[in-house]
Amino acid sequence: MAFSSLLLVALFSILLTNAAAHPRHQAPKHFASHNYKDALTKSILYFEGQRSGKLPSNQRVTWRKDSGLSDGSAMHVDLVGGYYDAGDNVKFGFPMAFTTTMLSWSVIEFGGLMKSELQNAREAIKWSTDYLLKATAQPDTIYVQVGDANKDHACWERPEDMDTPRTVVKIDKNNPGTEVAAETAAALAAASLVFRRTDRTYSKFLATRAIRVFEFANKYRGAYSNTLKKFVCPFYCDFSGYQDELLWGAAWLHKATKNPMYLNYIQQNGLTLGADEGDNTFGWDNKHVGARILLSKAFLVQKVQSLHDYKGQSDNFICSLIPQSQYTPGGLLFKMDDSNMQYVTSTSFLLVTYAKYLTTSQKVVNCGGSIVTPRKLRALAKKQVDYLLGDNPLKMSYMVGYGPRYPQRIHHRGSSLPSIASHPSKIQCTAGFSVMKSQSPNPNIHIGAVVGGPDGKDRFPDQRSDYFQSEPATYINAPLVGSLAYLAHSFGQL
Repeated sequence: MAFSSLLLVALFSILLTNAAAHPRHQAPKHFASHNYKDALTKSILYFEGQRSGKLPSNQRVTWRKDSGLSDGSAMHVDLVGGYYDAGDNVKFGFPMAFTTTMLSWSVIEFGGLMKSELQNAREAIKWSTDYLLKATAQPDTIYVQVGDANKDHACWERPEDMDTPRTVVKIDKNNPGTEVAAETAAALAAASLVFRRTDRTYSKFLATRAIRVFEFANKYRGAYSNTLKKFVCPFYCDFSGYQDELLWGAAWLHKATKNPMYLNYIQQNGLTLGADEGDNTFGWDNKHVGARILLSKAFLVQKVQSLHDYKGQSDNFICSLIPQSQYTPGGLLFKMDDSNMQYVTSTSFLLVTYAKYLTTSQKVVNCGGSIVTPRKLRALAKKQVDYLLGDNPLKMSYMVGYGPRYPQRIHHRGSSLPSIASHPSKIQCTAGFSVMKSQSPNPNIHIGAVVGGPDGKDRFPDQRSDYFQSEPATYINAPLVGSLAYLAHSFGQL
C-alpha cells in the first residue's frame, strides 16, 4: 500500500475514534442545567440560619448565635426554639407548621434519594417539631406566636439583641384557631412518618399529639384571624378559611395512622371542606391543592376508590398551569407580587410529586383532549427550578450563595447586620435602620435563602427595603427541598 494510502487509513481511523468518543450528533441523555446537589445542600442549610433558641454544638451557620432564650416565660411556659419565619424575629406558628409539613412531605417522597443530606433534612424538621410539641403540650391550647410583630417591625436588630416584647399568643376553647391548629396537626402527623424508621418512640409521640391537636381543631371551630386579629394580621391573616386545613390535616392523619376514622371524615366532609376547583394557589394560607394531590395518591397508588374525585381535581390543577398567561416573559410562574417564589417552589414540588404518583399508577392527565404525561410535569417543574437557580433574563440566582450572581441585599435582619463575632456590642432597636436603607451588601451570606423573587416582568432591583421581592422565608425553601432532591437524583448527582 502506498504511503499516502496508509496515511489516509490512519487519519480515517483517528476520525472514527474521535467520533466514537465525542458523538456530536447525539445529545447527552441527561443534561443537568445546574448543580442540583449543591442547591439541595444549601436549601437545607438555610434553616440553620433561621433557628431560634439555644443553638447546638454542630451548628454550621456560625454567624448566628443563641436568641429568644426566655421565650414563653411571660406565660410561664417553655417556648424556646423553633424558627423565625422570614427576615424578622417573630415566631409565627401558622407558617412554621406549614414549613414543617412541606419539609416532611419532601422527605417522605424523596428522602430516599437525598443520601448524605437526609440527616440534615431530618434535623431541620426536628428543630421545628420539638418546638411544636412544646406549643401543644397543654390540651385544647396551642401557643401560636411569640413576639409582637408590630413592635418587632419597628426595629432592625439582630435576633441575638432582641429587646422587643416577646408577647405570647395562644388559641384555646374560647379563642379557637382551626386553621393553625389543623395545620399543626398536619405537621406533626407528616413528621411522624419521617421518623418512623429512625426513632419509633418519637414518631409515635408525634402521631399521638397530632391526633389530639386535630380533635381540638375540629371540635372548636373558628378562624384565628378573627380571634387574634390584632396579633396575626396583616402578617399571617388567613384569607382562605379553615376548611382547607381541616381537609389537609385529616389527609395527613389518614396517611400517618391508617385509622379508617380519617378516611370516613374525608368522605363525609370532603365536599363541604373543598373549595372552588378554580382555586389553584398552594401555600401557607391555602392547602386545597396540596390536599387534593395528597389524597389522589390514596386513589392512584393505594386504590382507595372512594377518593377517585381527587384525581380529577388534581388534573384540573395541572391543566390550570398550561396557559402561558400565568408566566412572566422569561417563563416564571407568576401568582402575585408578594413573595411570588413561594408559589413557584410549592407548585414545582406538587408537579414532581404528582408525576411520581401518575408514573406508579401508569396514568396521565387529559387537558381538554391534550395529553399531559408525567415527563411533561417534571419538565415544567425543572424549568421553574432552573429559572430560580439562574436561567432567567437577569442571569440571577434567587438562592443566596448559589451561582455566580445572587441577591446581595436580602431583607433579613441577622444577615444584614454585623455578626456578634465582628460586632460584640449591642445594636439598638433603631440603629440598624441605617444599614437597612444602605446599598452595602449584607455582611453575612445567608446561604440557601430563597428570596421573594422578580416581579411579573422578570425585574429584580435587589433592594433590602423591598420585602415583597427581597425577603426569604422558610415556606419558600421547604417545598424546594423535595424538588431539588428529585432533580439531583435524576441527573445522577446524588
